[in-house]
Amino acid sequence: KLILLDSLLQEMTSQFSNNDEYGFVRSDSFDFNEYSKFMETYLRILSNRSQKWEKLAKKGYDRLEKGQRLKRYIRKGIPAPHRKEVWMETSGANSAKKGESDLYTAMLGVETKKVVFDQIKTDIPRTFPNNINFDSTNPNSMQKPLMNVLKAFANNNPKIGYCQGLNYIAGLLLVITKDEDASFWLLKVLTEKILPDYYSPSMPGLLTDVKVFAEIARKDVPNLAKHIDALQVPWALICSKWFICVFAEVMPIETVLRIWDCVFSEGSKIIFRVCIAILKINEKNFLAKKDLAGMIEEFKKFLESGEVLQCHSFMEKVFQLTPALTRSRIQKLRRELGSQVREEQLEREKRENIR
Repeated sequence: KLILLDSLLQEMTSQFSNNDEYGFVRSDSFDFNEYSKFMETYLRILSNRSQKWEKLAKKGYDRLEKGQRLKRYIRKGIPAPHRKEVWMETSGANSAKKGESDLYTAMLGVETKKVVFDQIKTDIPRTFPNNINFDSTNPNSMQKPLMNVLKAFANNNPKIGYCQGLNYIAGLLLVITKDEDASFWLLKVLTEKILPDYYSPSMPGLLTDVKVFAEIARKDVPNLAKHIDALQVPWALICSKWFICVFAEVMPIETVLRIWDCVFSEGSKIIFRVCIAILKINEKNFLAKKDLAGMIEEFKKFLESGEVLQCHSFMEKVFQLTPALTRSRIQKLRRELGSQVREEQLEREKRENIR
């Protein structure tokens, strides 16, 4: 009860602060009235959900039963005090960790390749410069823990090493879990199991999923997809950052976390459903755009809008407006379009060799 009360009080006091409860500094254009209206209803939802989660988690997180009830609870949002443990359990991170409980410490003790270390070192100050937790002058700055997590991850995944975008994911994991070991394991599960081949050098997984998204859009939002294709707006320009950062640095933080709740539990199909929902919710405004610049600006404007800030109603729309996506449908599209990506990459390599 005290943890729940403390969590809700944090949410309330952050409403009028210059930074939110996660440490993100609010911009000069931040709409306090819009946010107050949102929090008025969302605090009641949080209170209600928290009480239900207290009962559900009473026997321990390792006793959570996978099924429709848990899926429903997660889709309605995991309260902040439960998030770390539920993510660890539902993502499979706890299971993976059982056989190698000291892996993080061991990987932290390995010397990182200089080229990889330099890449990480360059990106650390660029990670969430608008968040007080990553301010280097803050005595409790998360810059060092972030460096640790990314180094250990690179040592454990030499195939990936380091890739831009991982800093935002690892940084946000640290903000939520406040635990280097948990952040390492969640990052590992996300990159190896949920989003395979997104972060390897030629990013075949990412390029494939951009094509998969475009293909799903052509079937589920045909008029808008046709309009995007007619304007010759590259689908990669629209959604690459959505995929590679899993919406971090793209949407309001509370909405990002609600998406992550579902991604850790249900996998990458959630990312596709969010992408399709974005197209459907704002379809009319996207269709009104007549050129590439206008279209990209409209995406940016919508993703920062009050409609996306209202994370609870936004997530309800994600599941109401988008058809259920089966893993088999996604895998089928990935197989078909993945071969296209491989052919395109081989063509590029041939052209480069000729030069």
